[in-house]
Amino acid sequence: PEMCLAAPSLVVEVRDGMAVTECFGQQREVSLLLMDEEIAVGDYLLIQAGGFAFEKVEEARALEALALMRELTEQGGDARAWGVAA
Repeated sequence: PEMCLAAPSLVVEVRDGMAVTECFGQQREVSLLLMDEEIAVGDYLLIQAGGFAFEKVEEARALEALALMRELTEQGGDARAWGVAA
């Protein structure tokens, strides 16, 4: 089985227990059901298969991870391995 790394996703909208997130130009709606803290626009989340956010990530850590993933993708990696593709 392929390993799937969760790419940090930026929260662009929050409503009714759901968040709209953006990562590498892809937007998707995710559930906040598993989150035990308040989530706001501008936060970064890790999202598991099935569309559930499971961890809030510090902005600096999120940006560092995204930069590394972008660099690997530019070297021929596949962003789909990070669960980014819808």
